[in-house]
Amino acid sequence: QLETLGGQGKTVVYVMLDEQPVGAIALADIIRPESFDAVKGLKTLGIRCMMLTGDADAVARTVAGELGLDEYFAEVLPADKAKKVRELKARGLSVAMIGDGVNDAPALVESDLGIAIGAGTDVAIESADVVLVRSDPRDVFAILALSRATYNKMMQNLLWATGYNAIAIPLAAGIAYNWGIIMTPAVGAAFMSLSTVVVAINAKLLQRAGRLVPHRDT
Repeated sequence: QLETLGGQGKTVVYVMLDEQPVGAIALADIIRPESFDAVKGLKTLGIRCMMLTGDADAVARTVAGELGLDEYFAEVLPADKAKKVRELKARGLSVAMIGDGVNDAPALVESDLGIAIGAGTDVAIESADVVLVRSDPRDVFAILALSRATYNKMMQNLLWATGYNAIAIPLAAGIAYNWGIIMTPAVGAAFMSLSTVVVAINAKLLQRAGRLVPHRDT
């Protein structure tokens, strides 16, 4: 049993009575329940989840297995974290790094997107592109889901406005006059207002992106 616990990365503390071992207590970090939701959410976005840690390989392997991570790097020295990020980028991956410690700062700078935990060190916060106000890993999924939804809405509105104007402007200029189609200034103004309303309504639908975010206690 002790060998099994040690292989799982747990720290074993022995209980002595009259200088004789009578038992043992296994100590280990508990994975926060929010982390499971965060990993699950990120995977629904098609994002690979990896862990970069200085902990022993046994600990990292156990945590990675429980969370269902795609890959992990254990026993990484603080100075080598940025190097690992560069290696991932060399594989053609876009890397988002999440960290909160002083030794995470170089890796946050090196990554394509640095995300710092609000409760982390000042150095990490200053090095990151995004700072999470709360120490909730589910917020990582929230910001990525919202950013994707926002980008999609921008593209939809851009395509709509471009296509709409490509048709409406020539009509207003009288290109279809020979076929008896005439757009008066009043009708053109009405159609222009309609275009603005459609874009505004489509942007308003962005609120639905909030439904993608895992439930969070208020």
